[in-house]
Amino acid sequence: MPTTDPDPGSVHANEVLLIGRLAAEPVRRELPSGDPLVSFRLVVERPPATRHTARAGSMPRPRVPTVDTLDCAAWRRDVQRSLSRAAPGDVLEVHGALRRRFWRTGTGAASRSEVEVVRVRRVTAAT
Repeated sequence: MPTTDPDPGSVHANEVLLIGRLAAEPVRRELPSGDPLVSFRLVVERPPATRHTARAGSMPRPRVPTVDTLDCAAWRRDVQRSLSRAAPGDVLEVHGALRRRFWRTGTGAASRSEVEVVRVRRVTAAT
């Protein structure tokens, strides 16, 4: 009997959804290729841990909020325009994909992982 399930070896996904605070003004620069690039950092709180290490009969210790600061890159002009209106502290919803970029430096090859943004929306303005 034929199955309609896709081959598990051919199913891949690279989708990122982040909601966090803009850490600083986005930086616009022109690459040697002439392409404009807007980069920024998003500070995203991690969800609270579901486990704690309290001993029997003791109160659990409150956890210090943990955050991740994530590098993001905007190649699309519509996203770059949206980011030009964003201010540090704004809460942004970012959609994209995780990418690893490679380039050459004076000392050799370098790389960085970042979120390549395809859509951005301001959720709330900085207070």
